[in-house]
Amino acid sequence: MSVFLGEILAHPALAAADPVLHPLGVVADAQPVRWVHSSEVLDIAPLLRGGELLLCGGITLATATPAKREDYVRELAQRGIAALAIETGGALPEIHADMLRTAEAYGLPVVELRKVVPFVGVMQAINSMLVSESVGHLQQADAATRAMAAELAHGASLDKILAVLAGITGSAVHLTSPWGVTMGSAVPEGWSSGVAAGDGPADDDGSGPGAHGSLAGGAGLPGGTVVSVDIPVRGVLMGRLEVRVPEAADVALAQVAGERSVDILGLALLQHTPPGLHALAGAELMRAVLNSAPEWRLEQLAPGAGFPTDSPAVVAAIHAASPQEVRGAVETFLSSRRIPCAAYLDDAELVVMIGLPCTDATGERRRLLGSLQGLAGDPDAVIAVGPLAGGVAGASWSLAEARRALEVRQIRRRNASARRQYPARGLVVVDAEDSAVESLSLTCLDASAREAFVNRQLRAVLEHDAQRQSQLLETLRVWLDSGCNTAQSARELHLERQSMHHRLQRIFELCGGDPRGTGRLAALHLAARMAGLP
Repeated sequence: MSVFLGEILAHPALAAADPVLHPLGVVADAQPVRWVHSSEVLDIAPLLRGGELLLCGGITLATATPAKREDYVRELAQRGIAALAIETGGALPEIHADMLRTAEAYGLPVVELRKVVPFVGVMQAINSMLVSESVGHLQQADAATRAMAAELAHGASLDKILAVLAGITGSAVHLTSPWGVTMGSAVPEGWSSGVAAGDGPADDDGSGPGAHGSLAGGAGLPGGTVVSVDIPVRGVLMGRLEVRVPEAADVALAQVAGERSVDILGLALLQHTPPGLHALAGAELMRAVLNSAPEWRLEQLAPGAGFPTDSPAVVAAIHAASPQEVRGAVETFLSSRRIPCAAYLDDAELVVMIGLPCTDATGERRRLLGSLQGLAGDPDAVIAVGPLAGGVAGASWSLAEARRALEVRQIRRRNASARRQYPARGLVVVDAEDSAVESLSLTCLDASAREAFVNRQLRAVLEHDAQRQSQLLETLRVWLDSGCNTAQSARELHLERQSMHHRLQRIFELCGGDPRGTGRLAALHLAARMAGLP
């Protein structure tokens, strides 16, 4: 069985910290924990896999801005960690209320450790317990994959192969295509689902899937945790396995067994529904884009994937907690508009190349940005759309610019003041063209050259911010980005107009006067955009 948060909090190694669980009412015994990590790094979320208990000493949180604290909690929740444990006292007297509100909104349990305990000892004690649990799961999962492989070797149907997994995990399993079409399903013997045995279609040997308790489409499944695992075949997403784990079953075992069965199910899908040439060509093209293959290679692969070599294209980099949901939404939208595309999921990043018409490609790109903003799917996804490439040969460059736009966005959010608010939730579309200055600076200037230029233009402003904890640099950047529109800048910074005028007057004094109508305006704008880049 899984190891749950309640059991871990009661372990002597952690009970000595006098833990308190927030918010009230969280059922610790219903929260499985896969591993225990310790880190003070606030950008740790991308390095986690999900299911962890993260221990934090609170040192960096004590000096972080409210916006950064909220981002920290939100990103951990989206990553799917089991809980966040924060040590209070000393540097951090208490957990900030804004963090607890964000955690509650995203369903992330927060544990307050009110006494000091050695994190190294906690991790050693609890992770050794988790390792023992994992070994048992791996042994059971390997037994399942061997049995599934034997069924596959004897030409069994997908339902019969899935029945092995259902029996090992004690859960209902359901295999669908990327578009939601049921390809196979099964439930364990004795499953009480309200579906009579033999209701499904018969297999070739005369035994219906009801002999294994099969349940097409997941109808009648009781409530429980759903474990989802993608099944790729030759780099092409061919299916999704869903394991519906009832409350009495082991979620961790279902996760391990599902992940270990990917290769067997991929081979089974290859036999039953091999990917078409078009899909294979698209996957090969996207792998070439991701690997920055030579231009001639991209042009060679493009026609097979439906892209003329001289067709304008943009590449989007998508980061999301559930990238397959976003992938489905994007591909459905593009196919409905008859827009050629090729997608590839590389670890946690979804990359999509989109073909645009040769006439008015710039206008089509602008309309594409607006349409993507209204997509359904993961509400916390970030879609960065790269600049327009004149042909598929420039696709790798468009992708690099899209990724750089995501990097610049993270830098700006990290450096923003608490007053400059960002939406807590909602799909965000980032235009790489908006960060062209930062991209040029990062690729063509070394860090020392950037720093020297920024200091020559903005030294007095930077010193003022450092000494008085003001936000003059951010104010200047927002004002310049708005085209020197004072009213618009005040709204974005949530300032009264008079306060905005006072800030601008102080900036002008430090910078040698109002730069409007002078050659200094462009230099100040460039320096303001470059400030804060690594």
